[in-house]
Formats: sequence, structure tokens, C-alpha cells
Amino acid sequence: MTHIETLAVHEGQTIDPATGAVTPPISLSTTFERQADGSYPHGYDYTRSGNPNRAALEASVAALEGGSAAAAFASGSVAMMSILQALSPGAHVIAPGDMYFGIQRLLREVFGPWGLAVSFIDMTNLDELRQALQPETRLVIVETPSNPQLKITDIRAVTDLVHASGAVVVVDNTIPTPVLQRPFLQAADLIIHASTKYLGGHSDVLGGIVVAREETPLFEQIRLIQTIGGAVPAPFDCWLTLRGIQTLPVRVRAQSSHAQHVAEFLANHPAIEAVLYPGLPTHEAFETAVRQMAGGGGLLSILVRGDAENAMAVAANVQLFTRATSFGGTHSLIEHRASIEAPGTRTPPNLLRLSIGLEHPADLIADLDQALRKMTSEA
Repeated sequence: MTHIETLAVHEGQTIDPATGAVTPPISLSTTFERQADGSYPHGYDYTRSGNPNRAALEASVAALEGGSAAAAFASGSVAMMSILQALSPGAHVIAPGDMYFGIQRLLREVFGPWGLAVSFIDMTNLDELRQALQPETRLVIVETPSNPQLKITDIRAVTDLVHASGAVVVVDNTIPTPVLQRPFLQAADLIIHASTKYLGGHSDVLGGIVVAREETPLFEQIRLIQTIGGAVPAPFDCWLTLRGIQTLPVRVRAQSSHAQHVAEFLANHPAIEAVLYPGLPTHEAFETAVRQMAGGGGLLSILVRGDAENAMAVAANVQLFTRATSFGGTHSLIEHRASIEAPGTRTPPNLLRLSIGLEHPADLIADLDQALRKMTSEA
């Protein structure tokens, strides 16, 4: 198998046959010429249904994940929305209780009224999953590591159980990326990414993508929704994401290494109640993480001793970290998650989520240490 570093640089990154340009051109045209015989010899007719930059991005991510096909969307949320739209009203979906809150709201507030039945469970508990499965269950969503509590779900154990019931498993692989985790090797059916995060990697482009292990009728329906609905990324967005992918393996491994250093430091800090990071032996599912992942990843969460006010004080006192949402970019970010999520969130009030960037870990550690010390002295 070609190594992921090589795939990241070459897949979808073909030399332009017209000019010999090493960097692919951006095809901004919304429409494409039709031949006199009515054919479209280049394979494109209208940019909603297909674009050279989008096709290149889809080929790249499908190759990185080891899938057969991919469909790119304008955001990670609309990528998940398209998967859910491919189901029928009356279908049952099982989702983790700890997952990106925007998708929880999508399931509750949009697709609940639309006609989907949804059960939120602890996806790390196989007995709870077994009890939640119904004859109408069509889809099980796995987010591992989860956002923001970094829970680890055993993908193979879930797929074995879910496939026996005839349902489909989609794994959100945004946090680990294919550099650290390969869900198709664990028999997942679909993989979803918010490509805004690590795939783009520079906090400058919004996007999402669904990858299929096999081109099933469900994926064909997702592709139909993409084409007819038109919630597709612009050519420049695809170009930016594809550019980011070229450095994906290097960035993710560096960020994971830096996060490991930060997590180990914080794990012994007196102002920290707990560090939620799958790279630490103290993580409740450390053995599963080691078996399933090639590193802990660049995202971690900490529980500051005290209450929400203490956690907010730490975020207020950092100097190198940026107080901002999202993750996966080159800059390190810090965020008090509970205050940005809607009422009903299960996120602890003293939790801070840290997205570790490409700064030197010693500088990040020093910044967090001074912020924690200042919070302690002011408490």
C-alpha cells in the first residue's frame, strides 16, 4: 500500500495537462461546454453536479481513508445532514451522548420533527448499545475520540454488533484523521470529516466530506442529495483543503506529539482535576486507544479545579493560546465549551478544550502554567 505521506502529496494533485502546472488550477466556471453530439467529454456539465477541484478533493480523501468514493460538502454539519436526509422518516438513529453539540442539535431540533427517532447513549457501553438497537435502527453514529470529552469507542466492537442487526455505522474521524485512525479497517461503512479542521488545517476554509467503504445504495442517495441539493464547497474551498492535505501527516503527528507533552504536564498540575486525553495511561479506554489509534491526537480537554468561573479565568489569562472555537489549525486554541453549547449540554462547567497547534510545546506549557498559577492566586 502506498504510504499516507505519498497519498497526501500526490492523490488528486495531478499535473495540469494544459500548462504543466504542478499546482492544480482553480476551475471557477459554473458551466462546461457541451459537444455538438450532446456529450460532455470532460465529464462535467454544471458545477453543482461536478467540478474538477471537488473531484480532486474527493479522490484525495477517499484514497487517504482507503474508501471507494467520497462526496464533499460545504460544511461538516451539512455532510452529516445529507447522511440523515438519505434515511426515511420513521428510521431510528443511535448517537453518542458526548459528541459535537451542533450535530446533537441537528438530530433533536431538525430531524426529530422531520421524522427520525433518535437515541443518545454512552457509545462506549456495548450493553447500552445492544439495548438501544431496534428493528427500525438504520444508522449508528460513532465519534471517537468524542468532542469534547475525548471518550474512546471500540469501533470494531460496535460494527460487529450493529452489522448483525442490519444497520450502518458512520464514524466521525475528524479528530484523529486517517493519519491516526483507520475506521474502514474496523469495518465502518461510512466516514465523515469536518474538513474545516485538520484536513484544511489552517483555520481558513469551511467544509465537510463523507467517504464510503463501498458504493452502496445509501451512498448513492447521499451523492444524489449532494448533486440535487447543491450544498457543495466552492472550487477555491476545495483547492485550499487539498493544499492543506499535502501537509496533513506532518502536521497531525507534530500536533499529537505536542499534545502528549502538554497533557503529561497538566496531568501533574495541582490546579487540574483531570486531563481527558487518550494518549495518557490514566484514560479510561487507554488500551482501546492504543490498539485503535497511532497517537493521542492534537485535541485534549482539561477539568480545572473549581467551577466554571475558575475555568473561564484560566482561559482569560492565557497569552499564547487564542480564545476561539474550532480545532485542527496551526494556532493553539482554548475554549470553555459549556458556555458555547446550548442549554442541556452534558459538558462539565469546569472543562476547557485545548486544540494544540504547531507552536513549541514548551512555550504552550509555560503559557498554561502561568494562567493556572494566576487563577490559583486570584481564587
